Amino acid sequence: MTNQETIKYIDIHKIITEGDSKVLKKLPKFIINLVAKIIRQDDMNMTLNKYSDQNGIRFLPKMIEEFNLTLDISGLDNLPPKGKCFFASNHPFGIIDGLILTYIVSQKYGDLKAIGNDAFMFIHQLRPLIAAVNVFGQSSKEYIKALDLVYHSDIPITHFPAGEVSRNYKRKIEDTVWQKSFITKSILSQRDIIPFHFHGKNSRLFYFIYTVRKVLGIKLNLELLLLPREMFKKRNKTIKVSIGKPISHKMFNTNYNHFQWAQKVREYVYNLNNKTINNNFL
Repeated sequence: MTNQETIKYIDIHKIITEGDSKVLKKLPKFIINLVAKIIRQDDMNMTLNKYSDQNGIRFLPKMIEEFNLTLDISGLDNLPPKGKCFFASNHPFGIIDGLILTYIVSQKYGDLKAIGNDAFMFIHQLRPLIAAVNVFGQSSKEYIKALDLVYHSDIPITHFPAGEVSRNYKRKIEDTVWQKSFITKSILSQRDIIPFHFHGKNSRLFYFIYTVRKVLGIKLNLELLLLPREMFKKRNKTIKVSIGKPISHKMFNTNYNHFQWAQKVREYVYNLNNKTINNNFL
């Protein structure tokens, strides 16, 4: 592809100027340019242009190949024959874990939907896979209706129930508490849950920036700007993934409320890190 044909899929300046944030629109140009450099905008656009004709599930193996990732997966035999499940995972990396989770599920079942925030819609190759959730504000009726249709379909759904990337909580690099919605939807749509655990973490710089902004009382998630950088740092790495036994939606009885059940699934996912992959959920 020539320079004249290069598409600027990710354009921070355009996103800011056309966005709703009055604060971001006041940023001077040199700050916006710095942000573009931090998120490796040029590298990301170069990669997306390289695979501009690979959409949906065809895009996923290309990314595994592009970043030369070696996948060390245990528990593949725990994947059920039919894919009408929630494939729920911890979220230590932010981008690479999303690509790998959807890749593994797509290799087994074909098409799928991934619950993700609408920022991923900027990457057109992923648009066919994303069931977008507006995490920056109230979800519209259109979002909710579209999600309900996905939940009640037979298509596999991948999900990170924490809703955000793992941080340093109580001296551990882990997800925050998991949202209860996937338990509620699991029951309503009769979807079993397939637990995934990604082993590993981001760089020290990522967690250092998180810690500093918390100490200073800065609410803006500055560390998220580093996620593309973290993605490129995973190039040529081995990523270890453990898959646990399916958890039937029928298990979520009234012994616990939905929030408590969500934390029990979260606990089971982290127990997969302790080589308890063959243990039962309860």
